[in-house]
Amino acid sequence: MAEFFLPANSKPKNTGKVHKAAAEAKRVKKFKIYRYDPDAGQNPHYDTFEIDLDTCGPMVLDALIKMKSEQDSTLTFRRSCREGICGSCAMNMDGKNGLACTTAIEDIRGDIRITPLPHMEVIKDLVPDFTHFYAQYSSIKPWLQTVTPNPGKERLQSPEDREKLDGLYECILCACCSTSCPSYWWNSDKFLGPAILLQAYRWLADSRDEMTGERLDELEDPFRLYRCHTIMNCANVCPKGLNPAKAIAEIKKMEAERVL
Repeated sequence: MAEFFLPANSKPKNTGKVHKAAAEAKRVKKFKIYRYDPDAGQNPHYDTFEIDLDTCGPMVLDALIKMKSEQDSTLTFRRSCREGICGSCAMNMDGKNGLACTTAIEDIRGDIRITPLPHMEVIKDLVPDFTHFYAQYSSIKPWLQTVTPNPGKERLQSPEDREKLDGLYECILCACCSTSCPSYWWNSDKFLGPAILLQAYRWLADSRDEMTGERLDELEDPFRLYRCHTIMNCANVCPKGLNPAKAIAEIKKMEAERVL
């Protein structure tokens, strides 16, 4: 029987600091935040932050910024646009991946537990390491590839062909989908995952790209493409409402059609 063990210092401890809200606060919400400092040499733990909702914005990101500004300046997380465009604040909130800037506090009942995106190495606190994810993105050559001479102007596309890119180009590479996929958890060293495969199909579906065969050759692999089992977690958590599973199915269809 196979036995699996976590590294000795990876299991989170429940005992951490408690940051109380002001005594006069009437509407208080508790947040349990995953904390990990690689320089401390200690196990991760959860700190509890009490937030006065009457002096805080409506989104989870507003609460995190308030924690960092007023309670613990060492709290570390990514954020940028605050509009659901950049994907920087992707994290797991109450067991579901999403963007902190577009997740309303009132939509989560009870205490809110926040952890980094699952199954990625953690740099510090809520900041995961995207190095491998971006390397996989680079591997699909996510740019327009052509063999015909440069026309000296933009390469034109019909409105109908342009419409085929809807539901693909909107991906912000937040990794919410890939890190919610069990197949990616266990095979991320070989399986490209939902986000990268959706991006791959974005170029396969582009009528201006002239390297379709070569792109399909690169994806024709038992692991790179076919580890997807259509679990649909990816579509359930995508903050942009995209469907990576459908894009993956389209790639599989293209692979099959060219050998029939």
